Amino acid sequence: MMTHHQETTLPADQHRIPLEALQQRLHCTGEGLSAAEAAQRLLEFGSNELRVRKETPEIVKFLRQFGNFFALLLIVGSALAFFADYLQPGEGNFYIGVALLAVVLLNALFTYLQEQQSERIMESFRNMLPSMISVQRDGQLARIEARLVVPGDVIVLEEGDRVPADGRLIEVNQLKVDHASLTGESEPQLRKVACTHDKLMESRNMVFSGTLVQSGNGRALVYGTGMNTQIGQIVQVTKEAGTVETPIRKELHHFIRVISTIAIALGLLFFALSVLLGNPFIGSLIFAIGIIVANVPEGLLPTVTLALTMASKRMAKKNALIKNLEAVETLGSTTVICTDKTGTITQNRMRVATLVLGEDEWSADQSGLSQVEGFAEAWAAMVLCNNARLTDDHYLGDPTEGALLLLAQALQPIGDLAARFPRVHESPFDSATKRMITTHHGGNGQHAQDRHHAQPNVAYMKGAPEIVFDKCTHRLRHGERIEFDAAARRKALELYEVLAARGERVLALACKATDADAASEEDFVYLGLVGMLDPPRPEIAEAIDRCRSAGIRVFMVTGDYPTTAESIARQVGLFTGDGRVVVGEDLLAMSEQEISVLLDSRELVFARSTPLQKLQIVKGLQKKGEIVTVTGDGVNDAPALKNANMGVAMGLSGTEVAKEAADMVLMDDNFATIVQAVEEGRTIFANIKKFIAYVLTSNVPEILPFIAFVAIDAPLALTVVLILTIDLGTDILPALGLGRELPEEDVMKQPPRRRDERLLTWPLLGMSYGIIGMLQAAAGFFAFFVVLERGGWVWGAELPTSSLLYQTAVTSFFAAVVICQVADVW
Repeated sequence: MMTHHQETTLPADQHRIPLEALQQRLHCTGEGLSAAEAAQRLLEFGSNELRVRKETPEIVKFLRQFGNFFALLLIVGSALAFFADYLQPGEGNFYIGVALLAVVLLNALFTYLQEQQSERIMESFRNMLPSMISVQRDGQLARIEARLVVPGDVIVLEEGDRVPADGRLIEVNQLKVDHASLTGESEPQLRKVACTHDKLMESRNMVFSGTLVQSGNGRALVYGTGMNTQIGQIVQVTKEAGTVETPIRKELHHFIRVISTIAIALGLLFFALSVLLGNPFIGSLIFAIGIIVANVPEGLLPTVTLALTMASKRMAKKNALIKNLEAVETLGSTTVICTDKTGTITQNRMRVATLVLGEDEWSADQSGLSQVEGFAEAWAAMVLCNNARLTDDHYLGDPTEGALLLLAQALQPIGDLAARFPRVHESPFDSATKRMITTHHGGNGQHAQDRHHAQPNVAYMKGAPEIVFDKCTHRLRHGERIEFDAAARRKALELYEVLAARGERVLALACKATDADAASEEDFVYLGLVGMLDPPRPEIAEAIDRCRSAGIRVFMVTGDYPTTAESIARQVGLFTGDGRVVVGEDLLAMSEQEISVLLDSRELVFARSTPLQKLQIVKGLQKKGEIVTVTGDGVNDAPALKNANMGVAMGLSGTEVAKEAADMVLMDDNFATIVQAVEEGRTIFANIKKFIAYVLTSNVPEILPFIAFVAIDAPLALTVVLILTIDLGTDILPALGLGRELPEEDVMKQPPRRRDERLLTWPLLGMSYGIIGMLQAAAGFFAFFVVLERGGWVWGAELPTSSLLYQTAVTSFFAAVVICQVADVW
């Protein structure tokens, strides 16, 4: 018997049948489900998640650890040791082969466990970023995790949402959904309520799980969730996505190539030299193995993984979630941060501070405001031209719209105003138009506009003042429409400047009577201005100062009015001198050369900027060789987030589209968190470099005994087994400690590292091999020959490897190197 949890064949007529028939099929109404019914259906149908087979079996992940070049070198060395034992048994070569295999196995196991830990951490990060969606439950709008959506739910889709399930549209307002990932449509298409095609996938009254809302809004009745969706039928087996090689991975591969080349070249060279000097073939082979093994830094990969994992965990505690572990390091080389203002620099706690009604300015908390001339129309505009919803304790929706609703409710109870003046059309706000227009039935003459005009509908507009002013031909005075002439327009602009200079975000309100359901954008009546304050975060000034000390420039890219943007920039210390404010339109008029010169500025704010201009800024900086970190929250920010070296999305206010495009998500939307993440990124590179410097130093005292044995016929001061002991004991464990190192005090007082700076540099090689390594080798040889000399040995005398004197001397060399290595960590 088939249960609801199993995949079923979906009927293909949901787009064609009457909406009432679909509701009957789903046993629901157009108002959604009750919470109790939704809970029951969740048990019945299961969670709204795709069930896919595991990408890679664990055994395959483990076996992959044997495929890195260092592991292959050790495996070849082990095979040669076993071959030597086969040709000449009883010389101890068998144990060398076993020891080499043991090292490979232990290193593979350790690296595998580290990667498992990092995968679990990244999975926990993903679980902290659940996809959210608005649904109608119990007649109220609620925000829930997308996995809790069930058939029969009515979902509310807004710009930037990822559609959580397959559904049929029951209401649309200029709704555009990008179906490219599912149907191959080249452009987002306007959705409709009516069926437009016989084929389910091509009818515009449908939305499908996994697609993206590009603009507008709407409501849809869910009929398919989880595996019972179009994408669920396609994605039966998860395909492993290809990954781009990150800078840190490239550097590690470069390091492995260089060290492996050195190891193989030295091994072959001294093997040939040993044979030419008349040493036995087997003995020469073992020396070659010893030299190769001595050059292999066994702890490299687990240490790098540990360093990245620990940094990611520290960042998560500071509210920064990394989506790609190796992207952490990219932050460390950031030279420019392009940040939003609202919610990132500021607290995203909008409150209305000022109302301008007509030509008079009023404080929002001033008593008697509801009796002021023009208040009724402005109040109605704030309530009706608004997509936020009041809840028992706050609001649900955009902070700007929420602030308008809270003020309106405080001044005069809203009640059933929206029901008395039902919305018949909406032209949504977007970054290009910078305004929102809604049209409402006039309520049979109950509205102020209807008392003066015969038209049945009333339209409201709110948006950027300079946009709204251009669409207004009249204003209200004493309840009558009079011309919005040049003098009145000039006065309105002056008041706009006054509010903006105080750091207030300003919206203009307008209305008009109309007989059309979709109001045209001219002949509006100007009602007034609303000034909103969003205070800067208290920690921002210090964070910007830290960036300045670290050689990182911070540019603010905002859609706000230039005066408002400049006021906030000065409040937080972004401008310390003659900072420049550039308006988005001016940027479009500049030549490539002019933009290049502009981007050399130390202090810049881009105001009235669109997401397209943000992308232009990012690309311009990258052309100049800058490493750019960009913040974004909207659907149109996705191109900039994708193109930046490091894309940072907002976890609280960000859309699903922005979060998907970003490399990192800020759970607190706080700019200061980005600065802490940059510090961690710098620390990772420094820690890996410390590890490389540390591990290379022991190569010298491990290699020189073999070179001395071949070149000057000195007794072999170190055996292959002891080399492995040093590598496992004093290389891996202390190196893991280096991977956990906390940031140095001055890490944010250094300039950003060059993007082409290598992990392995000539100065580092010179310090490791030429100075510290030589000191360790000298200490080892000193201990070795002192023990031999005190035991009565003289140069040239025979020294059996089984003698107590030889074994004591070798132990002394080993102990000296270990002590030097431990001291080197400190």
